[in-house]
Amino acid sequence: MGTSEIETYDLVGVGFGPSNLSLAVALEEHRGGIPGQPLTAAFFERQPSFGWHRNMLLPHTTMQISFLKDLVTFRNPLSRHSFVSYLHSVGRLTQFVNNQDFFPTRQEFHQYLEWVESNFSHQVSYGSEVTGLRLPENSGPGRPDHVQVEVRDTGGSGTRIVNARNLVISTGLVPRMPEGIQRDERVWHSSDLLERFRGLNGDDLKNVAVVGAGQSAAEITRFFHDMLPHAQVTAVIPSYGYSVADDTPFANQVFDPSAVDDYYFGTELTREAFWRYHRNTNYSVVDDELIRDLHKRSYQEDVSGHKRLQFLNLTRVAAVRRAGTETRVTLRSLVEGESRELETDALVFATGYDSMEPSRLLGDLDQHFLRNQNGLHRVERNYRIATTGALPFDVYLQGGTEHTHGLTSSLLSNLAIRSGEIVKSIEQRRTERALIHRTPVAAGESTS
Repeated sequence: MGTSEIETYDLVGVGFGPSNLSLAVALEEHRGGIPGQPLTAAFFERQPSFGWHRNMLLPHTTMQISFLKDLVTFRNPLSRHSFVSYLHSVGRLTQFVNNQDFFPTRQEFHQYLEWVESNFSHQVSYGSEVTGLRLPENSGPGRPDHVQVEVRDTGGSGTRIVNARNLVISTGLVPRMPEGIQRDERVWHSSDLLERFRGLNGDDLKNVAVVGAGQSAAEITRFFHDMLPHAQVTAVIPSYGYSVADDTPFANQVFDPSAVDDYYFGTELTREAFWRYHRNTNYSVVDDELIRDLHKRSYQEDVSGHKRLQFLNLTRVAAVRRAGTETRVTLRSLVEGESRELETDALVFATGYDSMEPSRLLGDLDQHFLRNQNGLHRVERNYRIATTGALPFDVYLQGGTEHTHGLTSSLLSNLAIRSGEIVKSIEQRRTERALIHRTPVAAGESTS
């Protein structure tokens, strides 16, 4: 394929979850820039269709952020892609208001995301994985202004190349499992839950266990208790018990757009204070209502004498062995230091996620991107990875920037503002390049 046949975009998005969906909206609503030359974009998503934590869309679970922290409202309250616009379009606005609740169910918020995505599906190639980058050969006059992006069809129909002047990486979080423990049809990560659960006969699940101390672990414990009324449900908790999430107004200010500046431009003491005092807004914490509900269930079982929900506090998983359809779990108490065996038909690790890391995708070109003293990428305030200046394209990150931008990096709270800032930066840098490469008009030469 000749270079002239390769499509060139101002922006190529890697991944198409809520972050890059919000970016697509910001691009559509962008005003300004070079007249008559809107920024062009294409997105590539390895999943076969749009979805956001589908395997954790449990019954009755709600969002932990306000519906106003949708894809657009903090950036553009007049957007036609807001959650309120969605409710109006489906005829539920009045009923939602009558609920007097800031927090929609997770299922409804997912329906909102799908509703927005339907307006941008023409820009997305699903079942397409970006597998590599390479600089183009300079076969013509001037320096290339793009990188070649290799895209593989996950269905096996081959690969293709597109050109990108900017790359926005949003491949999401990576499920974390304890070292040495592998996932299979009976040992799951929380990100596998509903798909794995539906693939088994619930009547065969007589003993199930959930490992973890955060919101997902508590939600799965309640889900099993509801869906498997015949089963023993064991919660393995490394702490003494679930800790409540601090969602009070002052604490929630750490998710405000202005807090990104305070974190980014702050001192090391500033950043350390954010994490020390405010980790309990999001990390390894559980909503108060859910904690109280689980405790009440446990107490009611104590009263009735029919105990099937148990909590093993200060306990960690030491090993997992498979024996047919049973999974034998070695548990170690952090109190006595003793080990015990637990047999389960399904074991779920709600052990969180690791941050997005772009190095594998950047490949050999990663050497041109700067890192800090801890070996992490240096990321500018506009979410652009700092470079040596030797590259003809820019890379922006939607995620994986906790070390530079703080607690909101992997959360929905700041999506709208962040997407707008990335679009503004791309447009600004495009305009600067156009001015640099503009041929000056000679004295006395007509411009007509």
